Amino acid sequence: MKAGGKGSQVLWLLSRPFEGSNAVRATRVRCVSAKGLLDPMRGGRYCTRRNLSGTAEAFKAFVSKNHLWDESLFSSPDSRKEFSIMSNYRLETKCVQGGYTPGNGEPRQIPIIQSTTFKYATSEDMGKLFDLEATGYFYTRLQNPTNDYVAAKICELEGGTAAMLTSSGQAANFFALFNIAGCGDHIVASSSIYGGTFNLISVTMAKMGIETTFVGPDCTEEELNAAFRPNTKAVFGETIANPALTVLDIEKFANAAHAHGVPLIVDNTFATPVNCRPFEWGADIVTHSTTKYMDGHGTAVGGAIVDSGKFDWMAHADKFPGLTTPDESYHGITYAEKFGNAGAFITKCTAQLMRDFGSIQSPQNAFYLNLGLESLHVRMARHCENGQAVAEFLTAHPKVSHVSYCGLPGDKYHALAEKYLPHGSCGVVSFELKGGRSAAETFMKHLKLAAIETHVADARTCCLNPASSTHRQMTDQQLAEAGIPAGLVRMSCGLESKEDLIDDIAQALDQVK
Repeated sequence: MKAGGKGSQVLWLLSRPFEGSNAVRATRVRCVSAKGLLDPMRGGRYCTRRNLSGTAEAFKAFVSKNHLWDESLFSSPDSRKEFSIMSNYRLETKCVQGGYTPGNGEPRQIPIIQSTTFKYATSEDMGKLFDLEATGYFYTRLQNPTNDYVAAKICELEGGTAAMLTSSGQAANFFALFNIAGCGDHIVASSSIYGGTFNLISVTMAKMGIETTFVGPDCTEEELNAAFRPNTKAVFGETIANPALTVLDIEKFANAAHAHGVPLIVDNTFATPVNCRPFEWGADIVTHSTTKYMDGHGTAVGGAIVDSGKFDWMAHADKFPGLTTPDESYHGITYAEKFGNAGAFITKCTAQLMRDFGSIQSPQNAFYLNLGLESLHVRMARHCENGQAVAEFLTAHPKVSHVSYCGLPGDKYHALAEKYLPHGSCGVVSFELKGGRSAAETFMKHLKLAAIETHVADARTCCLNPASSTHRQMTDQQLAEAGIPAGLVRMSCGLESKEDLIDDIAQALDQVK
């Protein structure tokens, strides 16, 4: 094994006959400082960061243990295949070129594999896929190459080890939680989260026998620890809550979760990995509604789940039998043993939940999502610039009683934003007019550039009154607990001129009596 190559490390493995092969095998793999390996046969979904230094035998043992070796890659003693990982590059470059690296004569843009099924020469070949003994695709309800290319990019952006796409952000949050919590289990969640997610957890998952204790995002460590039960399986929160714009103290929630032997799941939709990478602060699993900033153009509904690979499932085996004991619905596989911490969570989520629920993102939507990701780093800077300008204008306006935007020095969450979001938060500004709900309705009716939409985080500015739309399923008490007054306006600042946005807001406010 030796290192070389510009921009990344190159490992050469020269081994003795492996898994019955009669030939000496050689493979060239580009990776991070000899510490990362991406499984190309899974479209980059399994990216493992471990120390690979040492002997060829140690390397062979690593790839074998983690199910990363595929004999079909090597048809002759001299055959070599190169796979690129963007780990040595900065985030901006990953946005543009991560996830997919075309070979000689291959398409520059990711291919859209618009097929439900995949052909195999023998039933034995297909059987290995069903047994998770070989890698590949057989039915798009579970996996699709186009989706896996895009998931690999999001995985690289978040700094995770494995990722998958789902049909929506709601599906991503449900899968992430239901993958480890079932009937008779318990979840701790921040009360300041998206209304749809609140309803998912508090109502729908409650019908499935999963109880939730909600805690305020500003709760003390004592209050947070008091929420845990022996059957607690996860902690959930949002980096920047939609629409209250509270900023989660990720470290505080992560420390509490880990002290009780459970993972922290963070919805990072509003911040995106451009402005916050929750794994760096102790989070274990990240979810996204890719419908929002990642797509950025109101084109395609979707979601994503990314695993950090840091949570040790076997160390808490009694809490997570779905990962640490044989899965009889899938040939008795014990996911944590077979795929390790780096791949167990996403493999189970795919093999079990995606198999049974089928909430897959369409390959066409994944293609659109990738186009949005290519400009994510550029757009987020402009969204933040416009959000800051609008927030400052609203703060000084006499008809506005309160503005929530963590970029404002006087904001309650400014200190947390400086810690977790030093490069900006998002383009969403929440504010309350002195005239309450009726004033909010009048204001929105007279906007010209900003459209009233059940949407957010788009290239075009939009707004809504959450209490009468996205959060209308919540009671007044629940709205108050979530920090969402009935007269609150959520404005998502797009990519337009900030001067034009402010002019539009000013003329609409003039109509409020």
